[in-house]
Amino acid sequence: MLIRAYKSADLPTMVAIWNEIVAEGIAFPQEEILNPETGAQFFAAQSYTGVAVDEGENIRGLYILHPNNVGRCGHICNASYAVSSLCRGKHIGEALVKDCLVMAKKLGFGILQFNAVVESNIHARHLYERLGFVQLGVIPKGFRMKDGSLASICPYFYSL
Repeated sequence: MLIRAYKSADLPTMVAIWNEIVAEGIAFPQEEILNPETGAQFFAAQSYTGVAVDEGENIRGLYILHPNNVGRCGHICNASYAVSSLCRGKHIGEALVKDCLVMAKKLGFGILQFNAVVESNIHARHLYERLGFVQLGVIPKGFRMKDGSLASICPYFYSL
């Protein structure tokens, strides 16, 4: 698996993978489905967008990296990861997170912070903790699931 910067030709697959996560309604805060135009704008607006590709250049996952805030907090970045449902359980997410940590440091960020990891997202939480992220607490009812129920979220950080 190779992680590289996305190319415009990657956008249709990237949008499809991103929309799959949004439609599941259990991890990303976004509710709007991307179309080709909004997807191109969204991914271009990030500090960095990386894609995981296999030997055949098929995109299996992606991540976005961007500032978490501005000014005095501009050294803190945030990221989101999406892996195709057909490819989960193959450590693609781990490769994406590891690449993101390297890229965040290259871009001059000092901390990677996740604001809203849904408490029930056990696989992601175990991965983050195994890689050295620190959980900052729990925010009860911080995430509205697709079914309307409220779930707790767990913020995490990693010093780069």
